[in-house]
Amino acid sequence: MRLSPSSPPIGMAVLLLAVPFLLAAPDARAQSAPAAAASVAAPPVDLPATTSSADAPAGARSANQVDLDDIRNFSRVYEVVRQAYVEKVDDKTLMKAAITGMLSGLDPHSEYLDKDGLTQLSEDTTGEYSGLGIEVLQVDGGLRIVSPIDDTPAARAGIKPGDSIVKINGSVVDAQNVDEMFKQLRGKPGSKIDLTIVHPNSDKLIDLHLVRENISVSSVKVRELEPGYAYVRISQFQEDTAGDLEKKLGQLIAEHGAPKGAVLDLRNNPGGLLTAAVGVSDDFLDAGTIVTTRGRLQDANMSFKAHPGDQLGGAPMIVLTNNGTASAAEIVSGALKDNHRALTMGQRTFGKGVVQTVLPLDADHAVKITTARYYTPNGTSIQAEGIKPDIALADLTVNESDRGPVLISSEADLPNHLANENAKAGADINNDGSADDAKLATSDYALSQALNVLKGMALRQPAAVRR
Repeated sequence: MRLSPSSPPIGMAVLLLAVPFLLAAPDARAQSAPAAAASVAAPPVDLPATTSSADAPAGARSANQVDLDDIRNFSRVYEVVRQAYVEKVDDKTLMKAAITGMLSGLDPHSEYLDKDGLTQLSEDTTGEYSGLGIEVLQVDGGLRIVSPIDDTPAARAGIKPGDSIVKINGSVVDAQNVDEMFKQLRGKPGSKIDLTIVHPNSDKLIDLHLVRENISVSSVKVRELEPGYAYVRISQFQEDTAGDLEKKLGQLIAEHGAPKGAVLDLRNNPGGLLTAAVGVSDDFLDAGTIVTTRGRLQDANMSFKAHPGDQLGGAPMIVLTNNGTASAAEIVSGALKDNHRALTMGQRTFGKGVVQTVLPLDADHAVKITTARYYTPNGTSIQAEGIKPDIALADLTVNESDRGPVLISSEADLPNHLANENAKAGADINNDGSADDAKLATSDYALSQALNVLKGMALRQPAAVRR
């Protein structure tokens, strides 16, 4: 990443763009506007002095101002719960529930974080924790899978984006226990957990028996798809994602030479840190806007620009997306698409176009609250709509057809055929690449289609820049 840090303002936790339960990390790189501090000594937002609306002139009261009747109603509800609820509830539990409810009522991403919540979010950011390896979202009092993380118990069990968790260890997940149920997804490595899930548009319950593991997720994988074409898989955006990408892509280029093109696979990528998304975008751009954010607070209004140093030297790119491509992954998709750096292929992305900021209240408590919307370089908000791919691909699987052997497939199979005077000794004319293409298509149809389009793009490159 070729970006310089700027001085962080006092009074705001680091800005993040992540799926629920991912923490912003103290990384102030890649900003053309002021970065945000990782910790503060005072509350981050200046609050107006507390005054009673009863003391203000009647004509001066705002329509949305809390009046004494609102305060009385809150106090009455609080007292009714304390006295009449079927089980005794202590005051601290009630107050925490009130705060949690106030934030969860805003949107699916704002929440109150205690010490355990902050620890959990920090683990997610570094990619090291013990659990199942799934990103989940609280929706309508339940738990919905945003995406499983590669090479984790959840992914190996066949959990897919959009699945809903109906039961955990036999207990039904509902609005009353959803927070407690979410915590059960994590636990000591080697401990067992039973999930009952349901796929989208299905009423069939599926029971899964899983074992928690230490999840140490390397967010970047780089390899050759075939000679001259690189494959870059980013599973989520962590603190070290941009640096890891630069290192592994550099190693591939040093070993095999500069590629003719690359596929960037962001399918089922739930997002992560805003700074990581900006860094990855900048690794494939030489100039242009990456993303802008706009909110009510001045520090929430930022613009991120690319700098010279495209790691692929302008070689053609395909970005693969699907409905599990969310948040920070959508920033990268939008940046490369709007800057005409890459074609996007696959399915519409998730559509999380809002930014959360972690605002510390004290050493052990914080509020994660939506503070801004983000916009792609063309000024488009993708909130609740997602990014439509340039080339749409259905979620299909391909199987090789059963057919008998072909006895004659070329002139060379005919008796008494004339030989090619320029034929190379030992050359196999049947090795035309179609077998490898079929193998890739049957294992990953979308990736095989992306590679074929990428080859066409590479052929259109001027001869002087072809690798």
